[in-house]
Amino acid sequence: MEKAAAERARPARRRAGRGDLRDIHRQPRHLRRSKVFAELRRSGERTSRKRVARIMRESGWAGTTRGGARRPRSAAKPAAPQANTAPDLVRREFCADGPNRAWFADITYVRTHQGWIYLAVVMDIWSRRIVGWSMAPRMAAELADDALRMAIARRRPPRGCIHHSDHGSQYTSLLLGKTMRAAGIRPSMGSISSPWDNAAMESLMGLIKAECVHARTFETRDQAALEIFEYIECFYNRVRIHSALGNLSPEEFEARHTEDAAPRAA
Repeated sequence: MEKAAAERARPARRRAGRGDLRDIHRQPRHLRRSKVFAELRRSGERTSRKRVARIMRESGWAGTTRGGARRPRSAAKPAAPQANTAPDLVRREFCADGPNRAWFADITYVRTHQGWIYLAVVMDIWSRRIVGWSMAPRMAAELADDALRMAIARRRPPRGCIHHSDHGSQYTSLLLGKTMRAAGIRPSMGSISSPWDNAAMESLMGLIKAECVHARTFETRDQAALEIFEYIECFYNRVRIHSALGNLSPEEFEARHTEDAAPRAA
């Protein structure tokens, strides 16, 4: 009788599982299967990766994939011989023991029917939070500088905070160097033509493309900018979980750190 009862209960569990999956899939961005599985486990749902994959497949729900638009020809600009380069202070250590110790920066591009729009991002590697960003139709030094200025205004970093990037001309510019010196930020750059030296940002930019950009067609730059803004501020920082953070979002991770630090400070 117990076996018969279990058989009768199975369809109900399947319907419940589909309902939980549907709630997650209605979030503003589509997630990969591994993230859907993690979200379900975090909510207390007893399930397996195979079950998640099967239900998503049967329901026609596709997860995100990497890849997309080709790089615009004018996007890659190596450092000029007279530019301000810096040593690699990170050496592929993509972690930090507290907030505002090390920021990572990069620039990516998004295709619209109106033309390209460029996105500069600054991320705090400790919590994976995007602390600064900027968008513009041209990839000039001001693009990277505006993103850094936003990060400085929001976070008030201590002197000695590291700003790690590649050798793009925006990051070796006199403008950005002046902003970093004024804030006491130490510049750091990986080796030329080695994406592994800034792998954390390569991964983040791929994530933005997969979850926000590739599933959409943008008519104008303004439309793309609004979607990217909503992704960063409403979804990525607040909602999207990271396995490196114990399946917490950047905002949750920072809040938990603040709660844990409060008793010690008292």
